[in-house]
Amino acid sequence: MRILAAMSGGVDSAVAAARAVRAGHDVVGVHLALSRTRDALRSGSRGCCSREDAADAARAADVLGIPYYVWDLSEEFAEDVVDDFVASYAAGETPNPCLRCNEKIKFAAVLEKALALGFDAVCTGHYARLEGGALRRAVDADKDQSYVLAVLTEHQLAHAMFPIGDTRKPDVRAEAEELGLRVARKPDSHDICFIPDGDTRAFLASRIGEKPGEIVDAESGEVLGRHAGVHGFTVGQRKGIGVDRPAADGRPRYVLGIEPVSGTVRVGPERALAVSTIVARRPVWGSGAAPDGPFAATVQVRAHGGITTAEVVPAADGDVRVALTEPLRGVAPGQAVAFYRPDAGGDVVLGSATIASTG
Repeated sequence: MRILAAMSGGVDSAVAAARAVRAGHDVVGVHLALSRTRDALRSGSRGCCSREDAADAARAADVLGIPYYVWDLSEEFAEDVVDDFVASYAAGETPNPCLRCNEKIKFAAVLEKALALGFDAVCTGHYARLEGGALRRAVDADKDQSYVLAVLTEHQLAHAMFPIGDTRKPDVRAEAEELGLRVARKPDSHDICFIPDGDTRAFLASRIGEKPGEIVDAESGEVLGRHAGVHGFTVGQRKGIGVDRPAADGRPRYVLGIEPVSGTVRVGPERALAVSTIVARRPVWGSGAAPDGPFAATVQVRAHGGITTAEVVPAADGDVRVALTEPLRGVAPGQAVAFYRPDAGGDVVLGSATIASTG
């Protein structure tokens, strides 16, 4: 098969490309230039899409003996990922930009272009497995990325390859060493790739500006303070709320809810974070078809953690209603809820949807 290997400049994508070559495929490497700032430099383990990353990807392709190109998708990335991220926060939501990048860039814009050029599949260094067309969790539970891939459609999964999903991270690094890849010991990237300094609040403030509002005690209704914009908060947040006075019981306060129209941020005790029901919109089913009726599932609401069992009910209006077996905390609108088959050890992904509200 003709395989387009997306090479980020990290060890995972380099080893994934190497495995595709070893499997006998006709492989071409491509680095996605997603940043509008071409001279950006990575800062340690923060950020990506830098000159350093592009150079590392080129060196890895050279070692593997495969053609290598750079595709400029910065405009698409800015519109579909960065602008979506900013708009979601301005609406009081907590988006996951990695999930949106997989959905809109790597397995939409890139895949569409790859298929038009005659490639059969896009290969990435994600930690996930594909078996019989179904997406499954990776062998390395600590690195599993099936949650941020649960947004992929049946068509996208049919043209995807995840060669390292059956391997633990230390073994991936060891393999890179054996191949003579310089990225074998390169630090993993963390945080949001387009905010390399890690200051999300400052980044959002630069895009949204100040929109002052009140911080209110959810139980008493007392105004506890003011803030510069709801984009500085997320449900479940404890630190940096901006309230100097402790609660009456001396315990910490948490962000419980965000009202973007009024600019109100409601705070309260940790126990009030418990969520038992979720309503989610825009479901995507990996099989291509929505389930006929209610079904039991293992659900996950964050990239790492936030896992329990639930009854999932696809509704006639297109939404999905989720009744959790055990309450979860810190579930925020804008996040995704991913559905897994419970009879397969919670490993097989059924689909996902975007959380609209909780109760």
